[in-house]
Amino acid sequence: MNAPLAERMRPQSLDDYIGQKHLIGERGALTPMIATGNLPSLLLWGPPGTGKTTLANLIAKTHDRPFYALSAIQSGVKEVREVIQKAKQNGGLFSRKSPILFIDEIHRFSKAQQDALLGAVEKGYIVLIGATTENPSFEVINALLSRCQTFTLKSLTADELRQLIKNTIAKDKQLREKKIRIKEDEALLMLAGGDARKLLSLLELVVLASAEKEEVIITNELVQHHAQTNSLRFDKNGEMHYDIASAFIKSIRGSDPHATVYWLARLLEGGEEVKFIARRMLISAAEDIGNANPTALVIANNCFQAVQAIGLPEGRIILSQCATYLACSPKSNAAYLAIDKSIQTVKETGNLPVPLHLRNAPTELMKELDYGKGYAYPHDHPDSFVLQNYLPEEIKGTAFYYPGGNPKENQFKQFLEQRWKDHYGH
Repeated sequence: MNAPLAERMRPQSLDDYIGQKHLIGERGALTPMIATGNLPSLLLWGPPGTGKTTLANLIAKTHDRPFYALSAIQSGVKEVREVIQKAKQNGGLFSRKSPILFIDEIHRFSKAQQDALLGAVEKGYIVLIGATTENPSFEVINALLSRCQTFTLKSLTADELRQLIKNTIAKDKQLREKKIRIKEDEALLMLAGGDARKLLSLLELVVLASAEKEEVIITNELVQHHAQTNSLRFDKNGEMHYDIASAFIKSIRGSDPHATVYWLARLLEGGEEVKFIARRMLISAAEDIGNANPTALVIANNCFQAVQAIGLPEGRIILSQCATYLACSPKSNAAYLAIDKSIQTVKETGNLPVPLHLRNAPTELMKELDYGKGYAYPHDHPDSFVLQNYLPEEIKGTAFYYPGGNPKENQFKQFLEQRWKDHYGH
Protein backbone atom coordinates (compact mmCIF):
# COMPACT_ATOMS: atom_id res chain seq x y z
CA MET A 1 0.00 0.00 0.00
CA ASN A 2 1.36 3.39 -0.98
CA ALA A 3 2.27 5.83 1.77
CA PRO A 4 0.18 9.02 1.93
CA LEU A 5 1.51 11.99 -0.02
CA ALA A 6 2.36 13.87 3.18
CA GLU A 7 4.58 10.99 4.26
CA ARG A 8 6.19 10.63 0.83
CA MET A 9 7.04 14.33 0.86
CA ARG A 10 8.51 14.38 4.36
CA PRO A 11 11.79 16.37 4.05
CA GLN A 12 15.01 14.36 4.16
CA SER A 13 17.25 17.31 5.01
CA LEU A 14 16.95 20.72 6.60
CA ASP A 15 17.46 22.26 3.15
CA ASP A 16 14.15 20.71 2.05
CA TYR A 17 12.30 21.88 5.16
CA ILE A 18 9.74 24.61 4.46
CA GLY A 19 8.79 27.19 7.07
CA GLN A 20 9.96 28.06 10.60
CA LYS A 21 12.73 30.38 9.43
CA HIS A 22 12.67 31.99 12.87
CA LEU A 23 13.96 28.65 14.20
CA ILE A 24 16.18 27.18 11.47
CA GLY A 25 16.83 30.11 9.16
CA GLU A 26 20.14 31.96 8.91
CA ARG A 27 19.50 33.68 12.23
CA GLY A 28 17.13 31.06 13.64
CA ALA A 29 17.04 30.33 17.34
CA LEU A 30 17.83 26.63 16.74
CA THR A 31 20.41 27.15 14.00
CA PRO A 32 23.55 27.49 16.19
CA MET A 33 22.46 24.56 18.37
CA ILE A 34 21.99 22.33 15.34
CA ALA A 35 25.28 23.50 13.81
CA THR A 36 27.33 22.72 16.91
CA GLY A 37 25.37 19.69 18.05
CA ASN A 38 25.06 21.15 21.54
CA LEU A 39 21.40 20.41 21.92
CA PRO A 40 19.38 20.99 25.08
CA SER A 41 16.14 19.14 25.64
CA LEU A 42 13.41 20.87 23.64
CA LEU A 43 9.67 21.34 23.57
CA LEU A 44 8.29 22.12 20.12
CA TRP A 45 4.94 23.85 20.49
CA GLY A 46 2.76 24.62 17.51
CA PRO A 47 -0.37 23.80 15.49
CA PRO A 48 -0.71 20.50 13.61
CA GLY A 49 1.14 20.15 10.31
CA THR A 50 3.85 22.69 11.08
CA GLY A 51 6.72 20.19 11.00
CA LYS A 52 7.40 19.30 14.64
CA THR A 53 8.00 15.58 14.05
CA THR A 54 9.99 16.23 10.88
CA LEU A 55 12.20 18.79 12.60
CA ALA A 56 13.00 16.38 15.43
CA ASN A 57 13.96 13.68 12.91
CA LEU A 58 16.16 16.05 10.93
CA ILE A 59 17.94 17.31 14.03
CA ALA A 60 18.84 13.73 14.91
CA LYS A 61 19.83 12.93 11.34
CA THR A 62 22.10 15.98 11.05
CA HIS A 63 24.43 14.63 13.74
CA ASP A 64 23.74 10.92 13.23
CA ARG A 65 22.29 10.50 16.70
CA PRO A 66 20.31 7.46 17.80
CA PHE A 67 16.64 8.38 17.53
CA TYR A 68 13.77 6.91 19.52
CA ALA A 69 10.16 7.94 19.02
CA LEU A 70 7.15 7.38 21.27
CA SER A 71 3.56 8.46 20.94
CA ALA A 72 2.00 9.72 24.15
CA ILE A 73 -1.28 8.13 23.09
CA GLN A 74 0.17 4.62 22.75
CA SER A 75 3.00 4.59 25.31
CA GLY A 76 3.09 4.26 29.08
CA VAL A 77 5.72 4.44 31.82
CA LYS A 78 6.97 0.95 30.88
CA GLU A 79 7.74 2.00 27.29
CA VAL A 80 9.43 5.21 28.48
CA ARG A 81 11.74 3.29 30.83
CA GLU A 82 12.60 0.73 28.15
CA VAL A 83 13.66 3.47 25.73
CA ILE A 84 15.68 5.25 28.42
CA GLN A 85 17.50 1.98 29.19
CA LYS A 86 18.38 1.56 25.50
CA ALA A 87 19.49 5.20 25.36
CA LYS A 88 21.85 4.69 28.31
CA GLN A 89 23.55 1.91 26.39
CA ASN A 90 23.95 4.04 23.26
CA GLY A 91 25.21 7.33 24.69
CA GLY A 92 27.45 8.65 27.41
CA LEU A 93 26.75 11.23 30.08
CA PHE A 94 26.12 14.56 28.30
CA SER A 95 27.67 13.10 25.17
CA ARG A 96 27.28 15.11 21.96
CA LYS A 97 25.91 11.85 20.62
CA SER A 98 23.33 11.45 23.38
CA PRO A 99 20.31 9.71 21.86
CA ILE A 100 17.25 11.78 21.07
CA LEU A 101 13.94 10.65 22.53
CA PHE A 102 11.07 12.19 20.60
CA ILE A 103 7.64 12.13 22.24
CA ASP A 104 4.73 13.15 20.06
CA GLU A 105 1.79 14.82 21.82
CA ILE A 106 3.71 15.01 25.07
CA HIS A 107 0.84 17.05 26.55
CA ARG A 108 -1.12 13.77 26.75
CA PHE A 109 1.48 12.21 29.07
CA SER A 110 0.34 11.84 32.67
CA LYS A 111 2.35 13.25 35.56
CA ALA A 112 3.74 9.77 36.29
CA GLN A 113 4.90 9.37 32.69
CA GLN A 114 6.53 12.79 32.71
CA ASP A 115 8.18 12.05 36.06
CA ALA A 116 9.73 8.94 34.48
CA LEU A 117 11.62 11.20 32.05
CA LEU A 118 13.11 13.54 34.63
CA GLY A 119 16.16 11.56 35.73
CA ALA A 120 17.27 10.71 32.20
CA VAL A 121 16.90 14.31 31.04
CA GLU A 122 18.68 15.70 34.07
CA LYS A 123 21.61 13.26 33.81
CA GLY A 124 21.94 13.73 30.06
CA TYR A 125 21.25 10.12 29.08
CA ILE A 126 18.83 11.46 26.50
CA VAL A 127 17.99 14.69 24.73
CA LEU A 128 14.24 14.95 24.99
CA ILE A 129 12.29 16.54 22.16
CA GLY A 130 8.61 16.81 22.96
CA ALA A 131 6.00 17.92 20.44
CA THR A 132 2.77 19.49 21.58
CA THR A 133 -0.16 21.42 20.15
CA GLU A 134 -1.01 22.64 23.65
CA ASN A 135 0.67 25.33 25.73
CA PRO A 136 3.46 23.48 27.62
CA SER A 137 2.95 25.80 30.61
CA PHE A 138 -0.40 24.11 31.19
CA GLU A 139 0.42 20.53 30.21
CA VAL A 140 4.05 19.83 31.16
CA ILE A 141 5.07 19.48 34.81
CA ASN A 142 7.24 22.30 36.13
CA ALA A 143 10.23 20.06 36.90
CA LEU A 144 10.38 18.91 33.25
CA LEU A 145 9.48 22.31 31.83
CA SER A 146 12.41 23.93 33.65
CA ARG A 147 14.82 21.40 32.08
CA CYS A 148 13.66 22.08 28.51
CA GLN A 149 13.78 25.04 26.19
CA THR A 150 10.47 25.78 24.50
CA PHE A 151 10.32 26.81 20.84
CA THR A 152 7.12 27.88 19.09
CA LEU A 153 6.36 26.76 15.55
CA LYS A 154 4.08 28.88 13.37
CA SER A 155 1.44 27.92 10.83
CA LEU A 156 2.83 28.00 7.31
CA THR A 157 2.22 31.16 5.32
CA ALA A 158 0.42 31.24 1.97
CA ASP A 159 3.75 31.62 0.16
CA GLU A 160 5.23 28.65 2.03
CA LEU A 161 2.19 26.52 1.23
CA ARG A 162 2.46 27.50 -2.45
CA GLN A 163 6.12 26.50 -2.43
CA LEU A 164 5.14 23.15 -0.91
CA ILE A 165 2.57 22.56 -3.67
CA LYS A 166 5.14 23.43 -6.33
CA ASN A 167 7.78 21.14 -4.82
CA THR A 168 5.30 18.30 -4.41
CA ILE A 169 4.05 18.36 -8.00
CA ALA A 170 7.64 18.50 -9.26
CA LYS A 171 9.23 15.90 -6.96
CA ASP A 172 6.66 13.28 -5.99
CA LYS A 173 7.04 10.24 -8.26
CA GLN A 174 3.32 9.51 -8.46
CA LEU A 175 2.25 13.08 -9.10
CA ARG A 176 4.97 13.57 -11.71
CA GLU A 177 3.22 10.96 -13.83
CA LYS A 178 0.14 13.19 -14.07
CA LYS A 179 -0.38 16.50 -15.80
CA ILE A 180 -1.42 18.85 -12.99
CA ARG A 181 -2.20 22.52 -13.43
CA ILE A 182 -3.06 24.83 -10.54
CA LYS A 183 -5.58 27.27 -11.96
CA GLU A 184 -6.79 28.49 -8.54
CA ASP A 185 -5.28 27.79 -5.15
CA GLU A 186 -7.38 29.91 -2.75
CA ALA A 187 -9.53 26.97 -1.58
CA LEU A 188 -6.48 24.75 -1.07
CA LEU A 189 -4.78 27.39 1.04
CA MET A 190 -7.92 28.30 2.98
CA LEU A 191 -8.81 24.72 3.87
CA ALA A 192 -5.21 23.91 4.78
CA GLY A 193 -5.14 26.74 7.29
CA GLY A 194 -1.34 26.76 7.50
CA ASP A 195 -1.17 22.97 7.99
CA ALA A 196 1.22 21.30 5.53
CA ARG A 197 -0.09 17.79 6.17
CA LYS A 198 -3.65 18.94 5.63
CA LEU A 199 -2.68 20.68 2.40
CA LEU A 200 -1.00 17.59 0.96
CA SER A 201 -3.85 15.32 2.04
CA LEU A 202 -6.33 17.54 0.23
CA LEU A 203 -4.12 17.86 -2.86
CA GLU A 204 -3.78 14.09 -3.04
CA LEU A 205 -7.53 13.64 -2.57
CA VAL A 206 -8.32 15.97 -5.47
CA VAL A 207 -5.71 14.45 -7.79
CA LEU A 208 -6.78 10.86 -7.09
CA ALA A 209 -10.43 11.75 -7.63
CA SER A 210 -9.49 13.13 -11.04
CA ALA A 211 -7.17 10.25 -11.92
CA GLU A 212 -9.01 9.29 -15.12
CA LYS A 213 -8.65 12.76 -16.62
CA GLU A 214 -5.77 13.48 -18.96
CA GLU A 215 -5.09 16.77 -17.19
CA VAL A 216 -5.98 17.64 -13.62
CA ILE A 217 -6.93 21.31 -13.47
CA ILE A 218 -7.26 22.35 -9.85
CA THR A 219 -9.88 25.03 -9.19
CA ASN A 220 -11.51 26.36 -6.05
CA GLU A 221 -14.80 24.68 -6.98
CA LEU A 222 -13.13 21.30 -7.52
CA VAL A 223 -11.30 21.49 -4.19
CA GLN A 224 -14.41 22.52 -2.27
CA HIS A 225 -16.44 19.73 -3.87
CA HIS A 226 -14.00 16.97 -2.95
CA ALA A 227 -13.33 18.35 0.53
CA GLN A 228 -17.05 18.27 1.31
CA THR A 229 -17.95 14.95 -0.30
CA ASN A 230 -14.96 13.19 1.26
CA SER A 231 -14.99 14.93 4.63
CA LEU A 232 -14.78 11.71 6.66
CA ARG A 233 -11.87 10.40 4.62
CA PHE A 234 -10.20 13.79 4.72
CA ASP A 235 -10.58 13.85 8.49
CA LYS A 236 -9.72 10.22 9.23
CA ASN A 237 -6.64 11.24 11.21
CA GLY A 238 -8.33 14.08 13.07
CA GLU A 239 -6.92 16.72 10.75
CA MET A 240 -10.09 18.85 11.12
CA HIS A 241 -9.75 18.85 14.91
CA TYR A 242 -9.09 22.60 15.02
CA ASP A 243 -11.83 23.33 12.47
CA ILE A 244 -14.41 21.63 14.69
CA ALA A 245 -13.07 23.39 17.78
CA SER A 246 -13.32 26.66 15.85
CA ALA A 247 -16.93 25.93 14.87
CA PHE A 248 -17.70 25.14 18.52
CA ILE A 249 -16.32 28.45 19.81
CA LYS A 250 -17.88 30.48 16.98
CA SER A 251 -21.26 28.93 17.79
CA ILE A 252 -20.87 30.05 21.41
CA ARG A 253 -19.87 33.52 20.19
CA GLY A 254 -22.89 33.54 17.89
CA SER A 255 -25.27 32.71 20.79
CA ASP A 256 -26.49 29.48 19.16
CA PRO A 257 -26.78 26.77 21.86
CA HIS A 258 -28.07 24.21 19.32
CA ALA A 259 -24.99 24.43 17.10
CA THR A 260 -22.79 24.73 20.19
CA VAL A 261 -23.89 21.42 21.67
CA TYR A 262 -23.70 19.71 18.25
CA TRP A 263 -20.05 20.72 17.77
CA LEU A 264 -19.38 19.74 21.38
CA ALA A 265 -20.72 16.26 20.54
CA ARG A 266 -18.45 16.13 17.47
CA LEU A 267 -15.43 16.95 19.64
CA LEU A 268 -16.36 14.32 22.22
CA GLU A 269 -17.11 11.62 19.65
CA GLY A 270 -13.80 12.44 17.96
CA GLY A 271 -11.98 11.55 21.18
CA GLU A 272 -11.04 15.11 22.16
CA GLU A 273 -9.69 15.61 25.68
CA VAL A 274 -12.14 17.22 28.08
CA LYS A 275 -9.43 19.62 29.29
CA PHE A 276 -8.94 20.92 25.76
CA ILE A 277 -12.65 21.64 25.42
CA ALA A 278 -13.01 23.18 28.88
CA ARG A 279 -9.94 25.37 28.39
CA ARG A 280 -11.35 26.85 25.21
CA MET A 281 -14.61 27.64 26.97
CA LEU A 282 -12.61 29.42 29.67
CA ILE A 283 -11.03 31.61 27.00
CA SER A 284 -14.39 32.23 25.32
CA ALA A 285 -15.95 33.26 28.63
CA ALA A 286 -13.44 36.11 28.87
CA GLU A 287 -12.97 36.93 25.18
CA ASP A 288 -16.57 36.74 23.93
CA ILE A 289 -18.69 37.35 27.05
CA GLY A 290 -16.47 39.25 29.45
CA ASN A 291 -18.16 41.85 31.59
CA ALA A 292 -21.50 41.39 29.83
CA ASN A 293 -21.87 38.45 32.23
CA PRO A 294 -18.88 38.12 34.61
CA THR A 295 -20.41 34.94 36.07
CA ALA A 296 -19.63 33.16 32.79
CA LEU A 297 -15.94 33.03 33.67
CA VAL A 298 -16.78 31.57 37.09
CA ILE A 299 -18.98 28.90 35.49
CA ALA A 300 -16.31 28.07 32.90
CA ASN A 301 -13.59 27.81 35.55
CA ASN A 302 -15.78 25.54 37.69
CA CYS A 303 -16.44 23.41 34.61
CA PHE A 304 -12.68 23.15 33.92
CA GLN A 305 -12.04 21.96 37.49
CA ALA A 306 -15.02 19.59 37.57
CA VAL A 307 -14.36 17.70 34.32
CA GLN A 308 -10.78 17.00 35.41
CA ALA A 309 -12.10 15.43 38.60
CA ILE A 310 -14.94 13.49 36.98
CA GLY A 311 -13.74 12.69 33.46
CA LEU A 312 -15.90 10.96 30.87
CA PRO A 313 -18.61 9.88 30.32
CA GLU A 314 -20.26 11.97 33.07
CA GLY A 315 -18.10 14.98 32.24
CA ARG A 316 -20.03 15.43 29.01
CA ILE A 317 -23.01 16.70 31.04
CA ILE A 318 -20.92 19.36 32.78
CA LEU A 319 -19.40 20.42 29.46
CA SER A 320 -22.88 20.66 27.94
CA GLN A 321 -24.20 22.75 30.84
CA CYS A 322 -21.29 25.18 30.58
CA ALA A 323 -21.36 25.37 26.76
CA THR A 324 -25.08 26.11 26.58
CA TYR A 325 -24.78 28.67 29.40
CA LEU A 326 -22.02 30.50 27.52
CA ALA A 327 -23.99 30.38 24.26
CA CYS A 328 -27.05 31.88 26.00
CA SER A 329 -25.07 34.64 27.75
CA PRO A 330 -24.96 38.24 26.48
CA LYS A 331 -21.79 38.92 24.54
CA SER A 332 -19.03 41.52 24.77
CA ASN A 333 -15.45 41.55 23.50
CA ALA A 334 -14.70 44.89 25.17
CA ALA A 335 -12.14 43.43 27.61
CA TYR A 336 -10.42 41.58 24.74
CA LEU A 337 -10.21 44.75 22.64
CA ALA A 338 -9.04 46.79 25.63
CA ILE A 339 -6.00 44.63 26.39
CA ASP A 340 -5.01 44.33 22.73
CA LYS A 341 -5.18 48.10 22.25
CA SER A 342 -3.18 48.58 25.46
CA ILE A 343 -0.48 46.13 24.35
CA GLN A 344 -0.25 47.83 20.95
CA THR A 345 0.15 51.22 22.67
CA VAL A 346 2.90 49.82 24.90
CA LYS A 347 4.73 48.49 21.82
CA GLU A 348 4.42 51.86 20.07
CA THR A 349 5.30 54.11 23.02
CA GLY A 350 7.79 51.95 24.93
CA ASN A 351 8.52 52.21 28.65
CA LEU A 352 6.86 55.49 29.51
CA PRO A 353 7.70 56.76 33.01
CA VAL A 354 5.25 56.22 35.84
CA PRO A 355 3.89 59.60 37.00
CA LEU A 356 5.59 60.71 40.21
CA HIS A 357 2.37 60.81 42.24
CA LEU A 358 1.73 57.10 41.45
CA ARG A 359 5.21 55.86 42.39
CA ASN A 360 5.93 53.90 45.52
CA ALA A 361 7.96 55.79 48.15
CA PRO A 362 9.29 53.29 50.72
CA THR A 363 12.47 55.30 51.52
CA GLU A 364 13.16 58.88 52.63
CA LEU A 365 15.26 59.49 49.52
CA MET A 366 12.34 58.58 47.29
CA LYS A 367 10.09 60.91 49.25
CA GLU A 368 12.66 63.72 48.81
CA LEU A 369 12.52 63.02 45.06
CA ASP A 370 8.74 63.59 45.21
CA TYR A 371 7.81 59.94 44.74
CA GLY A 372 4.15 59.68 45.70
CA LYS A 373 3.77 63.45 46.14
CA GLY A 374 0.36 64.72 45.18
CA TYR A 375 -1.37 61.33 45.17
CA ALA A 376 -4.99 61.64 46.26
CA TYR A 377 -6.27 58.63 48.23
CA PRO A 378 -9.70 57.88 46.66
CA HIS A 379 -11.24 56.56 49.89
CA ASP A 380 -10.74 59.97 51.50
CA HIS A 381 -13.18 61.46 48.99
CA PRO A 382 -16.95 61.19 48.37
CA ASP A 383 -17.95 57.93 46.66
CA SER A 384 -14.31 56.80 47.03
CA PHE A 385 -13.37 58.71 43.90
CA VAL A 386 -11.18 61.68 43.04
CA LEU A 387 -10.36 62.92 39.55
CA GLN A 388 -6.64 62.46 38.91
CA ASN A 389 -4.44 61.13 36.11
CA TYR A 390 -3.35 57.48 36.29
CA LEU A 391 -1.61 57.21 32.89
CA PRO A 392 1.85 58.36 31.77
CA GLU A 393 1.71 62.04 30.83
CA GLU A 394 2.49 61.24 27.18
CA ILE A 395 -0.75 59.26 26.71
CA LYS A 396 -2.93 61.13 29.20
CA GLY A 397 -6.62 60.87 28.30
CA THR A 398 -6.20 57.84 26.02
CA ALA A 399 -9.18 55.50 26.34
CA PHE A 400 -8.62 51.73 26.12
CA TYR A 401 -11.80 50.17 27.53
CA TYR A 402 -15.10 50.91 25.83
CA PRO A 403 -17.97 49.08 27.59
CA GLY A 404 -20.16 47.00 25.31
CA GLY A 405 -23.78 47.79 24.60
CA ASN A 406 -25.29 45.23 26.98
CA PRO A 407 -27.19 45.85 30.25
CA LYS A 408 -24.26 45.05 32.54
CA GLU A 409 -21.70 47.13 30.68
CA ASN A 410 -24.21 49.95 30.21
CA GLN A 411 -24.02 50.23 33.99
CA PHE A 412 -20.23 50.40 33.70
CA LYS A 413 -20.56 53.08 31.03
CA GLN A 414 -22.85 55.22 33.21
CA PHE A 415 -20.49 54.76 36.16
CA LEU A 416 -17.48 55.87 34.12
CA GLU A 417 -19.31 58.84 32.57
CA GLN A 418 -20.36 60.05 36.02
CA ARG A 419 -16.85 59.72 37.40
CA TRP A 420 -14.63 60.74 34.50
CA LYS A 421 -17.01 62.96 32.51
CA ASP A 422 -15.09 63.93 29.34
CA HIS A 423 -11.60 63.08 30.63
CA TYR A 424 -11.46 59.97 28.42
CA GLY A 425 -13.96 61.15 25.85
CA HIS A 426 -16.70 58.82 27.19
